[in-house]
Order: sequence, then C-alpha cells, then structure tokens
Amino acid sequence: MDDDIRHVLTEYRTWAVVGCSPSPLRDSHRIAALLKARGYRVIPVNPACDEVLGERCHPALAADEGIEVVDLFRRSSAVSRHVDEAIAIGAKAVWMQLGVIDHDAAERARAAGLRVVMNRCPAIELPRLEGR
Repeated sequence: MDDDIRHVLTEYRTWAVVGCSPSPLRDSHRIAALLKARGYRVIPVNPACDEVLGERCHPALAADEGIEVVDLFRRSSAVSRHVDEAIAIGAKAVWMQLGVIDHDAAERARAAGLRVVMNRCPAIELPRLEGR
C-alpha cells in the first residue's frame, strides 16, 4: 500500500473531496485546506453547500474537472456509489479516509485500473513520506 500512497500523493494534483464540509471544525474541511495549502487543486463535493475554501462546491463528481483522486469522507456504507462514480469519470485513484473501509469497492476500483488507498489520512501520510 505504501507504493500507492506515495504515487497518489506525489503524482496526482487534482483531488475531489467528497463530503467536504464548509465548517473548519470538520476533518474534511481541515484536510481539504491542507491539500490546497500544499498546492493541490481541491474540488469540494457536497450537495448541501455552494462554496468551500473559496472553491465552487459541486453536488457530485464532475467528469469535466480533470479529477485524479477521489478523496472520500463518507461512511463506509456510502463509499461504493462514489467509487463507481470515480471509475465512471476516469479518476486515477480513490482515497478512503481513516475509518472508511469497503474492500469490495476497493477491488472494483483496482480492477478498473485505479490506485486505492484505504483507511489512511493525507495529513498523516504526507509528513511520514517526507520523513518528519
């Protein structure tokens, strides 16, 4: 899995954050802000709001945004649908946050050629890869 983590964090720059909250108190907001501060393009996905972190918030994954990574801040039971959407829009990777686990969806993504990271957080993995 470390190869997938390293590849996703170093090779892909456009991340859709599914379940991105407008509240700075939420982990999804904090991680999206961290990614944006590190130079990643962040596309918030949340049907309940219009803007997050100064970016237009999309109600669903958009095929025309060049999304490379679909970062999932959803319950494990809701992940399957979003993984299928990631495959359909041509994403290159799916990242499931800490506590988000769906082995069947992960296998479908891998079978479709996507990199998969599951039960991990970029805020932990980026410093680890940098040796901090």
